[in-house]
Amino acid sequence: MSHASDAAATPDRPRKKRNPVWAAIREVLIIVVVALVISLVVKTFFFRAFYIPSGSMEQTLQVNDRIFANLMAPGPFELSRGDVVVFRDEEGWLPPIPSPETNAVSDFFTFVGLLPDPSSQHLIKRIIGMPGDTVECCSADGRLSINGVEITEPYIYPGDNPSDSEFTKTVPEGKIWVMGDHRGASADSRFHEDLQDGFVDLSAVEGRAAVISWPLDRLGGISGEDEVFAGVPVPANQ
Repeated sequence: MSHASDAAATPDRPRKKRNPVWAAIREVLIIVVVALVISLVVKTFFFRAFYIPSGSMEQTLQVNDRIFANLMAPGPFELSRGDVVVFRDEEGWLPPIPSPETNAVSDFFTFVGLLPDPSSQHLIKRIIGMPGDTVECCSADGRLSINGVEITEPYIYPGDNPSDSEFTKTVPEGKIWVMGDHRGASADSRFHEDLQDGFVDLSAVEGRAAVISWPLDRLGGISGEDEVFAGVPVPANQ
């Protein structure tokens, strides 16, 4: 009985020698292709890089921070009060930006999701009110209240008030009310009442900010400050 291995084992028929250079090139190409596919999958379904251009979220996020946002929230993972979210500027909160200068290397890393897209218009703020919530400012001692319960916000920029303008807003279905942590330097929901009464569509949310990836000395997670909102009751109309 013969076997497939018999021919290779026959001394009269030596094995064909592999070209070591081509073998090395092929392995590198396979690694690059696999890494590219993984990066594209991660960018499309899981995480995406964003850049922080302003101080509206200080001290939580600093100017020039790079972050990764979890694209599965909203989606498989739900959003909640306190989450820091990235959303598309569908209502025109931001002025138009000129076309940025790019190069082949930065274009490639942007394509695979390792660098933020400098041509896209996104904002990043903290969710203060979810659909059905009534957000009000300010109480007698100057704090925000949600559904009648006052909250203490430790993430607010030192020296800032929760808000220098008074408002009472009940968040419609499918919307959120967002504010920057640097309240004195954030043109957030309070400043865009002429556009959807300041509310942001949940459908415009790209994802929840999850990790600061750069600079390395700030590497770490981004907190949703769950304890701040732990005592807020479910809206009366839900």
